[in-house]
Amino acid sequence: MELKTLTLNGAAGRSDILIRRTLIGEAAERCLAVFAPSRVHIVTDSNVAPLYLEMLAKQFALPVTSTVLPAGEEHKRLSTVEGIYHDLLKAGMTRKDLVIALGGGVVGDITGFAASSFLRGVPLCQIPTTLLAQVDSSVGGKTGVDLPEGKNLVGAFYQPRLVLIDPNLLSTLPTKTVADGMAEVVKYGCIANREILDMIFRDDIQEVVSECVRIKRDVVQQDEHDTGLRMILNFGHTIGHACEKLENYVGLTHGQAVSIGMVAAMRLSNELGAPEDLTPPLTAILQKCGLPTELKHDREAIFEALLSDKKKFGATVNFILVRKFGKADIVPVEAGRLHELIRKI
Repeated sequence: MELKTLTLNGAAGRSDILIRRTLIGEAAERCLAVFAPSRVHIVTDSNVAPLYLEMLAKQFALPVTSTVLPAGEEHKRLSTVEGIYHDLLKAGMTRKDLVIALGGGVVGDITGFAASSFLRGVPLCQIPTTLLAQVDSSVGGKTGVDLPEGKNLVGAFYQPRLVLIDPNLLSTLPTKTVADGMAEVVKYGCIANREILDMIFRDDIQEVVSECVRIKRDVVQQDEHDTGLRMILNFGHTIGHACEKLENYVGLTHGQAVSIGMVAAMRLSNELGAPEDLTPPLTAILQKCGLPTELKHDREAIFEALLSDKKKFGATVNFILVRKFGKADIVPVEAGRLHELIRKI
């Protein structure tokens, strides 16, 4: 299987993204070709640790320590990051040593934030183990944790120097977790490449992952700090994050919430003058992927929750609208007008 290599050149440095089946088996070799650590610390969670932690740790001839977090979005908190800091100090980690995030999006976000802030920044490698993390969250340098007031409200932009993506790791995932990642895959088809919506149902996950990562790389290189074009990656996320908050981050997975949010955003596109109603075909694709599409929450509660979201700027909320599959627009919507629209969807 051919190795796919993508490079993201960010303001703070370069990020090499390698994609190939069986890549996990040579993770240490790939890391040591880029980094020169004296020791390695792996952060993973209780789902992933029994599957891959020992196998990864044994590849290194260096001292390896680890932190195993409890699995779940509800643990994406500052208190969890503090626990990682204590483990890093206990392990004697320095600014030249290597931190590896081995897990899904939650592990990647938490570990990335810990690496960005421990000793004001230590080298980071992301090894994503879920579809959602492989196609989206492991690439681009967004890290963070949640507060009771909202999702990802504390964080940093911190590019991993290396991202190792092995699609074979997806074979151990429950069906629900694969579906979770498919929400982000569908997002890329909606905002950037219509062909992805057809690729989803072919049997070549490496091709799907590579194309999604390429799109994200291209977008991030143009707007690393999410002030312009990168906002298109938030399609479905504004209402999706509001749903997650109303469910206290345990009732819906991130992918389920984004799926619901994309359908709601498509309805908003229609209300704001889309030439064609794309809601039915989008709904059909998401349901075929095993994802929910119905917004069941009280509309007033949704409106109040999304106003606390970090995508709000002054009196407007930036919404990502799709009027044609494969192309997204960033549309500022005045809060009062948005209130009216939310009641209709």
